[in-house]
Amino acid sequence: MNLSVETPQIGTTAAHAAVAAAVNHARSLGITINAAVTDGSGTLMAFLRMNGAFLHSIDIALDKAYTAASFGLPTSKWSGVIGDDELLRIGLNRRERLVLFGGGLPIVSDGARIGGIGVSGGSAEQDEACARAGLQALGLV
Repeated sequence: MNLSVETPQIGTTAAHAAVAAAVNHARSLGITINAAVTDGSGTLMAFLRMNGAFLHSIDIALDKAYTAASFGLPTSKWSGVIGDDELLRIGLNRRERLVLFGGGLPIVSDGARIGGIGVSGGSAEQDEACARAGLQALGLV
């Protein structure tokens, strides 16, 4: 009986390329960010903080990547999942590390979720654009 399963995960080189591309896109937007990439289990693989980026945004970027990796859903899509369910909104907001606003994207390759990328420092839309630039650098968009 086989007791283990091979799970595809993002590699170190790809994780570093993704955060570098996110930071480069932030520069083009004139914002400073923190960018994080996790593997499929939500464990940190790569992180970059631009000089002057908000300190509190370090954990927000990590949590956006974690949320996207763990659910396989862009963090910006949570409002559509929650809808008008106020109890769900209240309950989810109490969950540690769960981010319900934009800036986190799952990293999917060949149909397998291999990680997540999270960006924090700009608006939710700017953060997501930077995260998307990270995916583009990997040829995944």
